[in-house]
Amino acid sequence: MPYIEAKMSIKLTDQQKDDLQKKLTGAVSAAFGKPKAYIMADIEDDKSLYMAERKLEKGAYIAISLLGSASKSACQALTAEICNILQSDYGINGSNIYVTYHPTDLWGWNGSMF
Repeated sequence: MPYIEAKMSIKLTDQQKDDLQKKLTGAVSAAFGKPKAYIMADIEDDKSLYMAERKLEKGAYIAISLLGSASKSACQALTAEICNILQSDYGINGSNIYVTYHPTDLWGWNGSMF
């Protein structure tokens, strides 16, 4: 039930989007114990992202929505993993990455609520 929304300032190929989706889905699945089969991801590239009133050449915003709650320690570990992925694979410095978490008890799927 997690939904991963990734906004990247860099342009990505379709293969890079597929690879990033797989890595983010794997990291979220491991962090929260959620089956990959229920994780949806949205990868948006070539976005205009700004921080401290300057346009980021390389930056990212990752939002993770999930059913139920998550511990701060799980979110901390996942944030570190996400920043590591973005730094090693795309050269995005952690100081240019925001990661937010959006837990909810209200989640619909397939015409009903969980």
